[in-house]
Amino acid sequence: MSRKSLWLFLIMAVVAAGLLLQPAARAQKQKQQYSGPSGPPTLSLNVEPNVVKACEGAAQVQLLANAKSPDGAPLRYRWKVNGGQIKGDGPNPAWDLTGLAPGTYRASIEVDDGRDINCVAFSSVPIVVLDCPPPPPACPTININCPESVKEGETVTFSTTISGGRPAPGMTTSYEWTVSCGKIMSGEGTPSITVDTTGCSGQTIQANVNLTGFGVPCPANCSVAIPIMNKPRKFDEYYDIARNDEKARLDNYAIQLQQEPGSQGYVFVYPSRKAGASQAQARAQRVIDYLVTTRGIDSHRLVVTMGPARESWVTELWVVPEGAPPPQPQR
Repeated sequence: MSRKSLWLFLIMAVVAAGLLLQPAARAQKQKQQYSGPSGPPTLSLNVEPNVVKACEGAAQVQLLANAKSPDGAPLRYRWKVNGGQIKGDGPNPAWDLTGLAPGTYRASIEVDDGRDINCVAFSSVPIVVLDCPPPPPACPTININCPESVKEGETVTFSTTISGGRPAPGMTTSYEWTVSCGKIMSGEGTPSITVDTTGCSGQTIQANVNLTGFGVPCPANCSVAIPIMNKPRKFDEYYDIARNDEKARLDNYAIQLQQEPGSQGYVFVYPSRKAGASQAQARAQRVIDYLVTTRGIDSHRLVVTMGPARESWVTELWVVPEGAPPPQPQR
């Protein structure tokens, strides 16, 4: 073998020996690096957030473990919880607390590098699950049933129906009614009232109700119009007065009848118990004669009626608008 060939052979042998020694050197270095435990890992543990509410749909928090091996060895993480479920693994899994009752729960962790069961780091962290406050009170939907039409003097009923709503805890539901016209006859505090409409002709009755027991005002109302009802009205009344005084009263009566062309005049004569039938008739006739002859009132617009006898003479003068029912003498 030539000298050149010999040198080439020696160089190749040295290179091959170096390549064979590298894996072994790396293994030896790693063996030296993790040659044995040098103490448990350092560990800190946290959770975000640390308070959740039971009423929240998905109550999930994040566990945050920060651990380091003294010699940089890879670590293993083992989690335990006394409620809920761990989702995931490693240092930062999620902790699902959905559906848990209010209370305090705890997540625990053990961390080691798998080389020495005595070199283990422990930690735990609590979380508080709060109860949710009751939902705030809410008014129900309130509907008041109103009649379509009402005449003055009739009794009208207003009634309510309710749906939904949340009463306030410990409070009693009741109905507080007011009306803009008329008088509540019955039903205070209940879902339905009856109202006397006397005196409400030409007005609108508004029924207002406030439903109590919800912690907030819960009002509703409805209205019904009372049409103007033509009614007879007593224009004047006089006793056994002087003739000239009677004429003055009849003058005013005639003027009123003339101002209301469509009206009718009703005259009620209540004779004295001491008077005879002819005296009563004569007094009624003189009233008619004066109104027709002197004041020019059409006789067809006048109706004279004899009422029952009284202690002394009484004469009533009535004006009856067109379409109104006629009055009747008092008994």
